[in-house]
Amino acid sequence: MKYLIVGLGNIGPEYHETRHNIGFKVLDALAKASNTVFTESRYGAIAKISVKGRTLILLKPSTYMNLSGNAVR
Repeated sequence: MKYLIVGLGNIGPEYHETRHNIGFKVLDALAKASNTVFTESRYGAIAKISVKGRTLILLKPSTYMNLSGNAVR
């Protein structure tokens, strides 16, 4: 079974170390703990990890938070 986990945040250097990017930071921590890296795709950065036989797809949208639905679709 596959699950999509979307970490919401805003792109751009002005948001890099702000509370607006907590979703990105959580996914970065999950990927680091699983020894995997993100790869860039059309609408965001994607990583895949496996937990207890389930595939987790981690998505960091490359759109602003209010447009993240485009990346999720």
